[in-house]
Amino acid sequence: MYWNSEIKAEIIARHSSRHDSKDTGSPEAQIALLTYRIQELSNHLKEHPKDFSAQRGLFRLVGRRKRLLSYLKRKDIERYRTIVAALGLRS
Repeated sequence: MYWNSEIKAEIIARHSSRHDSKDTGSPEAQIALLTYRIQELSNHLKEHPKDFSAQRGLFRLVGRRKRLLSYLKRKDIERYRTIVAALGLRS
């Protein structure tokens, strides 16, 4: 999985909702980072289908993203709809 600080900073800057810089704590930023990691891990599993530890990690990431999405849906439905549309989730 290719992960570095430039990619992380770019994802956070694109999906930050509250502050201009270093918005790592907002649900939108966390969901966007998890989505990137899920996509990378899914690509890895397409090449290595028997990597069961990676598969378990993928399930954990999906569960964490699901919990964050449900939290955001409860707290602010407009922010939820915005992040779902921006990331192309729940199509």
